[in-house]
Amino acid sequence: MRIVLISKNDGKRKKERMKKAEWMVCLMGMGLGVYAQAAETNWQPKSGGLMTRWGKALTPDSVWPEYPRPQLVRSEWLNLNGLWDFALLPRTAPMPKDFSQKILVPFCAESALSGVGQTVTPKDRIWYRRTFTVPPSWAGRRIILHFEAVDWDTAVWVNGAYVGSHRGAYDRFSFDITEYLKEGMQELVVSVWDPTNFESQARGKQQMPQEGIWYTPVSGIWQTVWLEPIPKAAALREIKITTDIDKNQVTLIPIAWEPDYRKYTVKISVFEDQKPAAEGQTAVNKALTLRIDNPKLWSPDNPFLYDVKLELLGPSGEVLERLSSYFGMRKISLGQGKFGKELFLNNQPLFHYGTLDQGWWPDGLHTPPSDEAMKYDLEVTKQMGFNMIRKHIKVEPQRWYYWCDKLGILVWQDMPSGMVVLPDPDGRRQHHIQHVPADGPDLNQRSDHAVQFEWELRRMVDQHFNAPCIVIWVPFNEGWGQYDTCRISAWLKAYDPTRLVNAVSGWALRPCGDVYDIHTYQKDLTRPEIQKDRATVIGEFGGIGYPIEGHLWNPKMRNWGYQTYHSEQELLDNYIYKFNQIAEMKKQGVSGAVYTQTTDVEGEVNGLMTYDREVIKMPVEKLRELHQVLYKESP
Repeated sequence: MRIVLISKNDGKRKKERMKKAEWMVCLMGMGLGVYAQAAETNWQPKSGGLMTRWGKALTPDSVWPEYPRPQLVRSEWLNLNGLWDFALLPRTAPMPKDFSQKILVPFCAESALSGVGQTVTPKDRIWYRRTFTVPPSWAGRRIILHFEAVDWDTAVWVNGAYVGSHRGAYDRFSFDITEYLKEGMQELVVSVWDPTNFESQARGKQQMPQEGIWYTPVSGIWQTVWLEPIPKAAALREIKITTDIDKNQVTLIPIAWEPDYRKYTVKISVFEDQKPAAEGQTAVNKALTLRIDNPKLWSPDNPFLYDVKLELLGPSGEVLERLSSYFGMRKISLGQGKFGKELFLNNQPLFHYGTLDQGWWPDGLHTPPSDEAMKYDLEVTKQMGFNMIRKHIKVEPQRWYYWCDKLGILVWQDMPSGMVVLPDPDGRRQHHIQHVPADGPDLNQRSDHAVQFEWELRRMVDQHFNAPCIVIWVPFNEGWGQYDTCRISAWLKAYDPTRLVNAVSGWALRPCGDVYDIHTYQKDLTRPEIQKDRATVIGEFGGIGYPIEGHLWNPKMRNWGYQTYHSEQELLDNYIYKFNQIAEMKKQGVSGAVYTQTTDVEGEVNGLMTYDREVIKMPVEKLRELHQVLYKESP
């Protein structure tokens, strides 16, 4: 069952139908969701482009129904994904009274799966509208509206009243909308302005126009929108979990929504394979450290996760709410190797070998067509014998990190780059005015741009702090928008001392951070100079192209790789040629390497899979067998 939401124009039958809708509520097993979906069904994906099998199977009544926040789970929630009213107007135009189109949320306006497929420029403003009802069982509680991610400048109204705004493309933001609600049907209106590459905000690989390594822009809502009820007296907003395998302990800090938290406590129970492992009680916003006897350590070979149950207690000991979370006991550090510092996991050397994963989809762009599709990429990567992914210039939905935690995949997490890109005077080409050459100094960044970038960097760390899979933060890539490198690297390390920091991946390297990282796309790879005080890695290599007819984003454009071949055997032979160089460098002190890339992306055909995920270009078992040499201890 699902809540059926009724348009405001349904006339006399609206109240009767709304009453029926209010009772069509069910709690959905482990998904723990109350699911809502618009009644309209007049949706079709924008035709003519490359589609995945998950995109082809998508229907408006089942769009990302999974609970979006696995690190802090409540038992009741309302999913607002589905068909919304949509309008694309000049940026300066007032809020529209009529909406001429429909859009399938959470797919961006430029994507095929949105049903819109329109270009959004900095001169435009996107408008969304939908209606919803609050389940009767939520009466007497506060109602929180969550946006998992919207690109970029967002404003929100509920029932005609302005609720608030947010700037940022990759972080969750929330509003308490309780005081804005009324009896019966509620109206939600959202506006979004996205300057794409004409401002300096963190945007990653988005560019207008798309060309080369720069891809189709993403504007507007691109992750799940949802509601949840919380107790009126007090509620937990987040939990911060830090593990220490050297002391066999875990420290948990439950953080409250409200400032008056002093009279509330939290009971925390840890479970190992559903059996009690530790238990304690702490005041809200205070740390609780628990001992874990004989801990099972999280690793790619054994991604064991402990379950956490939380009970928020009132002044008299009454239970106000129950929530759940999880954690993995693991430690990422630098250790001494034969030639210099190396990457250690759980106090043992481990070579990190993974793919550059950009997280783009031909039909959904930033948004995977489904949770199943997103998980598929991770499963194939793991089956190929990679133990790591460099999440490149993008922050994924929280469920992506949940699956990495579950499957046992190490993650190097990039901060999406920000830099202004303006056309040359002739208007025919783009000029990157915020790019640091390999031998050039850091940029002198405007203070307001720096404040926004560093705010979004902190939000990325805060919202993904608990994920055991994330082991390295990468604030800068190849000089893109790179400024104050060593200051930001030092701040990041101090803010999260539980992880390593790769200050800059490739090109404009600096003498700071925990990792020395070069990029080399030549057939004969450049060997990095082994560092004594940092781990030495190859942050990008490979990029071998193999275009496959019938699986290209645009057959008429330049479909390219750093070297391009036209058969599976040629591809495999040349992959092995480059891989053998990596295996040799491991013997000489290199600690990790990242192959470009997981899938083809638009005009880049250097993926291990085609962009539509229909063809795996090299035998999975062959790759898995080949890669095992990297995980054996060197003689």
